[in-house]
Amino acid sequence: MLGLVGQAAGMFAVTNIDDVLVLALFFGRAAGHRGGATRVVIGQYLGFAAILAVSIVGALGAGLLPDAVIPYLGLLPLLFGMRAAWQAWRHRDDPEDEPASDGTGGPSILTVAAVTLANGGDNMGVYVPVLTATGNGGLVVYGVVFLVLVAVWCALGRFFATRPLVARALSRWGHILLPVVLIGIGLVILVEGGAFGL
Repeated sequence: MLGLVGQAAGMFAVTNIDDVLVLALFFGRAAGHRGGATRVVIGQYLGFAAILAVSIVGALGAGLLPDAVIPYLGLLPLLFGMRAAWQAWRHRDDPEDEPASDGTGGPSILTVAAVTLANGGDNMGVYVPVLTATGNGGLVVYGVVFLVLVAVWCALGRFFATRPLVARALSRWGHILLPVVLIGIGLVILVEGGAFGL
């Protein structure tokens, strides 16, 4: 059992290491906005729950997403990155973020969830065969370990975003870094997945 927990934790860490940077950027953009950090955590959980659900269904043989569709998940962070870049450019002289539709500002739950799902599209290709081989008991262990580690990842992202040096950098450059990272993630997913036939 401990070996299975260790394998699950290792696989999560290896396949989600880039999420710490993305989460730090989201937490940085959420700083100072009422409920901003909560929206980031909820969005991260929703996005990862979707990845886990698709992976489990795929492991059980139903396969919700054909392999050919997964690279096109890269369009989500690409579009969100382009939107964030447009907003950063449009509000380049404003000291504050553009308020969200509920007036609280910062990233929305939907944005965080969609970016998490898209960024984890390639993870499904790793998770499905591993979860298929673990059996039903292993599915439960992997699922629980993954969901616990999402909280750890959120804590790490928030930790990095609240370090004085990092927080100053995110405050000054986050509106530029977030679109660049999201567009980069989208392009990497599209190119590595063969969406352009490359």
